[in-house]
Amino acid sequence: MKLSVVIPVMNEQESIRPLFDALCASLSSVEHEIILVDDGSTDGTVAQIEAHRPSNLKLVVLNKNYGQTTAMAAGIDEASGELIATMDGDLQNDPGDIPMMMQYLFEHDLDVVAGRRAGRKDGMVLRKIPSLIANAIIRNMTDVHIRDYGCTLKVFKKDVAKNLGLYGELHRFIPVLVQLYGARMEEVDVRHHPRKFGRSKYGIGRTFKVLSDLLFMVFFQKYSQKPMHLFGTLGFLSLFTGLGMNLYLLVLKILGQDIGNRPLLSLGIILTFIGIQLITTGFIAEFIMRTYYESQNKKPYIIRKIVGKQ
Repeated sequence: MKLSVVIPVMNEQESIRPLFDALCASLSSVEHEIILVDDGSTDGTVAQIEAHRPSNLKLVVLNKNYGQTTAMAAGIDEASGELIATMDGDLQNDPGDIPMMMQYLFEHDLDVVAGRRAGRKDGMVLRKIPSLIANAIIRNMTDVHIRDYGCTLKVFKKDVAKNLGLYGELHRFIPVLVQLYGARMEEVDVRHHPRKFGRSKYGIGRTFKVLSDLLFMVFFQKYSQKPMHLFGTLGFLSLFTGLGMNLYLLVLKILGQDIGNRPLLSLGIILTFIGIQLITTGFIAEFIMRTYYESQNKKPYIIRKIVGKQ
């Protein structure tokens, strides 16, 4: 199998037939399978898929709505192609871009090609502006310079896609996960169409979820193998600041001044205890990290290839 196309869908019954037509027309020259993952649809999506399913389709029906990340991970787990493409099922992504992305991947010896939506057909206030802000924040905090983190259309080599570790809502941070894996990735312009059927599953409320996930991704990216560098640095900073305040107040007390009602005393004590707790947390995180790798015989590195005598 040359290519697996993984498409999570939820309540997209009107898009199913046009989606199959577009995939058939765009990938007629590519040996491929289509993997649709129904993420807890409550309309007739599954019935439409079963009624119009092509022979190369595999349908994965989840027992409830888990979210796009989990649905995408389930589809990738079922994929058998040498390459795996991911896209949305609402026809805003164009499957006609997939052959171009495959060719770009081979020509430039890449592991991942990510789509960048050119002329994005979404609302300015609720979609484009929040997306621009979120993309800029993610780029600056993770140092992964992708312009469009929100485009689902991507083409992966199989080993990269199957080792991304997609959990929670981390599909927005796939470029960061790709970088953590050590894969080679570039971005190309792809087409973007206005939504014809149904309604978007995203709104302005997802901004806070993105920010929460971003904090986790920054920690995972920079400190997952050395958590003490984060907790220890913050802990010692807080501890020495608190001890410095308390030492200053001790000198004032020796000189005969009353320090019992000074807010600085409470702040110094709080900072001292916070510092001790952060340092202790760092030790615990180090033990957890070591247990994670050693109990499963995992290695904190990935070898791309070995040249020469084994």
